[in-house]
Amino acid sequence: MANPWAGEVALVIGGERHVMRLTLGALAELEAALDQGSLVDLVARFEEGAFSSRDVLALIVAGLRGGGWHGAAADLLSAEIEGGPLAAARAAAELLARAFALPGADG
Repeated sequence: MANPWAGEVALVIGGERHVMRLTLGALAELEAALDQGSLVDLVARFEEGAFSSRDVLALIVAGLRGGGWHGAAADLLSAEIEGGPLAAARAAAELLARAFALPGADG
């Protein structure tokens, strides 16, 4: 079970459940991987619904790495994500929100 107090979000990829979280190292890697802007810009894109599939993939990779995964973005290009792209986007948004807010906090 994913622990929201630790910023964790679960996602099933290729039939295997993964627990993701954005550690400080994962956030630094994510910011370096962003095509444009900063983490603040990324948060704004998600809040506005203006995020890209590249944003979702970058967040999923960073979250997986923060959870101990040693793969790369290329490993996910043909991976089956349970729930499809919509579930991936929801998990990415939840991961980003949990990195910067306490569970149950409004906003």
